[in-house]
This record gives sequence, C-alpha cells and structure tokens, in this order.
Amino acid sequence: MRPLTRTALVTTLSAAACAAGLTAPAHAVTPTASAAPATKAPRLAWQPCAEKDGRECATLPVPLDYSRPGGPTVDVAVSRLRSDHPEARRGTLLLIPGGPGGSGREEVANRGAKLREETGGAYDIVGLDPRGTGGSAKADCGLSEDDRQMVNLRPWPGPDGDISANVARARRVADACARNGGALLRSLSTANEVRDLDRFRQALGEDKLSALGVSYGTYVGAVYAQKFPQHTDRWVLDSSGDPDPERVERGWLANMSGAADDRFPDFAKWAADPARGERRLAAKASDVRPMFLALAAELDRKPRKFADTGHELTGNLLRQVLQNSLYSDADFPHLADLIRAARTGTGPLTVADPAPWPLSQADAAIFVGVVCNDVDTWPRSIPSYARAVATDHARHPLTAGMPAGILPCAFWKTPSADKPTRITPKGPSNVLMIQNLRDPATPYRGALKMRAAFGERARLVTVDAGGHGVYLDNGNACGDRAVTKFLVRGERPGADAFCSAEPRG
Repeated sequence: MRPLTRTALVTTLSAAACAAGLTAPAHAVTPTASAAPATKAPRLAWQPCAEKDGRECATLPVPLDYSRPGGPTVDVAVSRLRSDHPEARRGTLLLIPGGPGGSGREEVANRGAKLREETGGAYDIVGLDPRGTGGSAKADCGLSEDDRQMVNLRPWPGPDGDISANVARARRVADACARNGGALLRSLSTANEVRDLDRFRQALGEDKLSALGVSYGTYVGAVYAQKFPQHTDRWVLDSSGDPDPERVERGWLANMSGAADDRFPDFAKWAADPARGERRLAAKASDVRPMFLALAAELDRKPRKFADTGHELTGNLLRQVLQNSLYSDADFPHLADLIRAARTGTGPLTVADPAPWPLSQADAAIFVGVVCNDVDTWPRSIPSYARAVATDHARHPLTAGMPAGILPCAFWKTPSADKPTRITPKGPSNVLMIQNLRDPATPYRGALKMRAAFGERARLVTVDAGGHGVYLDNGNACGDRAVTKFLVRGERPGADAFCSAEPRG
C-alpha cells in the first residue's frame, strides 16, 4: 500500500508543504478586520523556478496584519506558467488549492501544463502558497510527532467511543499553538488568504482574474467573489462545501460522515467485481461494508504491525485510509491490498505503511490555525462532543464518530479577527460550479447550499460520479467540456446541467 500522499492530506482538511520559515516580530499584533487599504503591491521579480520546468517563481510580501498596512510583512511564494499562445491569451487563471494549506504553486506545477493545453493558451496560469505553508513563511506550533500524526490530529475516538484522549490532545495542541505560533499563526485565516490573493492580483497588474478553486479552495474563491466581485472574470468552483457562516469549518467536517456513506457503495461494487482477481474482497457488493466494519473492530481490539515501520494498523488508521481512498477510484487497489493483508495471517504486515510519517509542523499548524481562527462558534462543552460522537457513530459507523469530534478550536485562545462571510446573489453572474454526486469530502448536499447562496450568479454542473475533484480529474468528458467552454468562450449552461456517468479515463 502506498503512503497517504500530500495531496490526500491537504484535500481532507489537513495542510501543505515546505520551504523558508519566519519568526514573527515580537511587536506584531493580532490581525484584525479593517477596511484600511494596504500599501501598493510591489512588482514581482520573476525568475525560473528551481525545477526548470518552464514555470517562473517569485516572492510577494504581504501585510502580516492588514489593519496595519505599513507594518510587518510576511513573504508568500507565487508561481506562473505563461501562455504558450500569446495571440490567444485573454487573461490570468488563478489556481486556488484545497486544504486549508494546499500549495497553489504545486497546483501550477501539477496541472498547469494540462490546463494550458486544454484552454489553448488562453491564460497565464498562476498560483500562490498561502501564508504559513509551502514556499511561504512557515507556521509552527511546536507539536510533537505523535500529535502531528494525521490519525491523531483528526479526533478519532477510542474503540468504545471514548473521547478523553481526543480532549487531552485538543487542549495540548491549542496550548502549544498559543505558546509557539506567534503573530503568523494568529494571521492564518480564509479572510487573509483572500486579501493576499487580491494583493497578488495587483502585483500581476491585472484588473480581473479568472479562477479555478478546488475543495476548500471553492470557499476561498467564493469569499473572494463576495469581497472583490469587480475583480472576478470567469470563476470556476470544483467540489464545493456549504458556505453557511454558521456551518463553515465545523459543518464541513461533520458532513464527512454522510459523505463517506454516499461514496462507499462505489468501492463496494469495485471490490466485489470478479475482474479484481486477488483483490476481490467479497462475493457481493452488499458484503463489503460489514466485512470492513468487522475488520476495523478487530483491529481496534488487536492492532497489527507494519513490517517496514513497526507502526500499528489500528481500526482508526484503517478508517482513515478508507476515507482518503474514497477520493479517487485510483486508490481502490491500494485500499483493497491493505484490507486483504489485514485479514490474512497474524504476523507483521508486509504491505507498505500508508502513513509512515507525521504531518510537517507547517501542515499541522495551518490546518488548526485556519480552522480555529475563522470562527468563534466552536462548542466548548466536552459532554456535548461526547454525545455528538456517540450519535454520529451510531448513524455512520464507517467514520466512527470522528467528524463530530473535538478539535483544538474548543480550547483556542484568541478570538477570530473576521466574521465568516455570507455568500449572496449580489454580484456578477460569472460563477460555474461543478460537482460529483458522490463526493466523500464535500458532499453534494453541501454544494447545493453553495449554489443556493449564489443564486443567479452561478450555474451548477452535476456529474454522476464518485470521488473528490471533477475538472480534468475524473474522466467525465461532459463535465470537462462544460468547464473548458466557460473558461475559453465564457459560455455557461442556460440552467443547471447534469452529466451522465462515463467510464473513468
């Protein structure tokens, strides 16, 4: 089994990558909401990126605190892939990654050439690493390796539903972030990422940007479209969540319970297909779910060790791997290999440990920083979390109550600097949403809430497919055509549209 990839960690509300760090000045203040204009964005000094892959890289200084535009700054890393058909170029396409904490520069590196080809060179393609991660100034809470393990940072309860270990960890992480995170950690938020993106627009010399936001990036994109509608051109949101200010962040995590239930039948059908050969897990699709739940319960009682790392495969790690693997059909074989190995024998597991290393300090810090800084409405009552976990576990045993669990936000020390933004129908009608019906992370019902919030500003293309991510990602030509036509010709469907299932490429 291959390790959980960085992309998987980011798109499941984990976080991002690496580069230079920053120690915030001792006199830097907590960022606060303000209408004060920032100083003019400097011109970017583009240089070939270190990878020598045709991209250009630069550094953009942004205010640490936008209420003090002349105060301390932090550096964010940006990149660009120029149009290869200047005569066809019509603007700049901003890639907004998931997360919180995904790398926009990685998006340009991984998807830029394909997007440039698909759009016929209509855009320069650009991305930004959010402050706190990637090549930008690094956040750091000084967490232990154990607290940075994804299966621990996520609040998976004990086998009997006990949340006491989750409570202790959440309190410990919140204390460490308050002690070690400094002004940079306090500045991590969706609101500041949106402000940084607009400063990037200014530095690019563009009056308007087009954008492709994915997963959490759809929320960033929606907030940008609400705050700076006059600077939006063609706006694509791929795999959206519910933008209700009362549900952002906490509601996104809670929605993952039902989302896993929506998606699991796709895996069950795949795993029961005789064409799978040795990877076939059951004779009937209806047998796969009880088999998985029984195996997870057995691993709760008696974990197995991986031969390559000595780490334990617990029931919760198996559940976490399942959740990640539901993002793409391409991960089904690796999940099946792990399940087969765990059901066989009693000795060390010879499949690869899927999570051999912890999240980086920056990955962990930006996840908890953004999630906890964005809203003040996280419940504080520990008994309320215990009840919610028990209820969620009973309703959605695949995720065992984790999505209803307690995070460090319950013990966060600093208030939110900005209120969550309400998305409204006020603004240009230039938003195209695209969504899989069976998304394991941002379920379809949440996307319908985003669609309703935008009103006539948006159109929604629904794709009869499972997985997280649609455009140029799941092999549905109908969905791909709809987005490409919009980006290249500005043509949206006259009404919400539906794309039938197609074989994945």
